[in-house]
Amino acid sequence: MFAALVRAEGLDHAVSIDSAGTAGYHVGQPPDHRTLAEARKRDYPLHHVGRRFNADDFANYDLVLAMDSANLADLRRIAPDAQSRAKVHLLRSFDPAAPIPPEVPDPYYGTQHDFATVFDQCEQACTGLLKHIVEQLA
Repeated sequence: MFAALVRAEGLDHAVSIDSAGTAGYHVGQPPDHRTLAEARKRDYPLHHVGRRFNADDFANYDLVLAMDSANLADLRRIAPDAQSRAKVHLLRSFDPAAPIPPEVPDPYYGTQHDFATVFDQCEQACTGLLKHIVEQLA
């Protein structure tokens, strides 16, 4: 989703994007079929297999985004130093309309409607994130 926004803005040469989990449950697997269905509906191509985030990833990215407080805590725990911990933020913190705490709920045990709701929330957050990055690049 964010890659599509970045590409549409013409910034894919300046922004590197990756996705990884904090646990190893789905390493090597494609996204959940409900995620793929929602992505197809919204014209977001997904060609990703799960991987686990590791402490070395902090050196490659200026921002590390978590979906919820548990992932946020996990990422901060594995961060090698204070500078790396400062890179970690909740994705929805870039959405001014998000509730407090600005978390994305895990739709895994929910319905297709729950996946659609999460996509809506992520689209809002990604729009705010892109605005933040554009401001940083200016």
